Amino acid sequence: MTAPEQPAGSTTVEAESALEAIESLSEQNRRSRDAEIEKKLVRLRNLAYEELDRSPTESPWPEEGPRPREAEEDLPAISRDELTPELLRDQILRYGCAYIPGLISEDRAEQLAGGIEKSFELSHEYLARTPPDEDTPWFYPWQYVEDRDALSQTRSFVREGGGVWTIEAPRVMFDFLETLEEAGLRPLVRDYLGERPAMTLKKSTLRKTEPLPRADWHQDGAFLGDNIRTLNLWLSLSHCGDDAPGLDLVPRRFDRVLETGSGGAFFHWSTGEGTVDEAREDVPIVRPLFKPGDALLFDELFLHRTATDDTMTRTRYAIETWFFAPSLYPGDQIPFVW
Repeated sequence: MTAPEQPAGSTTVEAESALEAIESLSEQNRRSRDAEIEKKLVRLRNLAYEELDRSPTESPWPEEGPRPREAEEDLPAISRDELTPELLRDQILRYGCAYIPGLISEDRAEQLAGGIEKSFELSHEYLARTPPDEDTPWFYPWQYVEDRDALSQTRSFVREGGGVWTIEAPRVMFDFLETLEEAGLRPLVRDYLGERPAMTLKKSTLRKTEPLPRADWHQDGAFLGDNIRTLNLWLSLSHCGDDAPGLDLVPRRFDRVLETGSGGAFFHWSTGEGTVDEAREDVPIVRPLFKPGDALLFDELFLHRTATDDTMTRTRYAIETWFFAPSLYPGDQIPFVW
């Protein structure tokens, strides 16, 4: 096996594989922060995907339909300490999601929000044709694609919508993954999916969301495709839901992707109000008040939208990350090992 390209100078390591290099360089960066290591780790996580055993595996649970719930039931809060793969699956099959207040500390949430602000600042410079210093770990555009122009157009679209890809913010990505390790989330996601999880370029996003005039309902399965095994982490990094955009949720499980592009839908992939009202039956729409560090875990069938109205005046910071089982990874995504 050919060893992965190595960082220069003090970051040089001897490693037989990209997976081993990730562990070695991560430990180096914990001891002494280094921009070159942080950028290198992003590339290594992409290269390491080829080293994974991606042969088909059985899901840790049999295929099951939605579990019944009473319409008047509140969406229960699950503590980080009691969360298990079995409980997570039960919550998703009953409520469509698992709600975990305080998954990370407010201090760590505020640190990550500060990193997002820095990454947005430098991404703006880059998109304005005044590229930042190449040594910065706050924004470093992904370049390992054949069609850079197409990726650039998508990047601009994401940025205009209040997003920066986590993959293109190496320092925030390192801090984010370290924070999740401390919270014990990686073994939970691994056991839930039945495989070591992989992230994607286009579905791993730092979000800085201003109040919007409107937002449409959607299930991510409408554009992620069929035959996938996935779990999304939506992590709030600021107070939201009343004076800043939060999330509107339909806290029930659906067994399919609902009809899109009709019932008043604005986009061809979104679900219209009329369709939502019919599908949710008597389950009420919920708009939680999130604190910094609160989280939701859900899959591609969960029905939700950005919560916004004309009384909101503040900005919401969050990170959204979709994790996939590599044996059922979407073919049109760019993979990164977690």
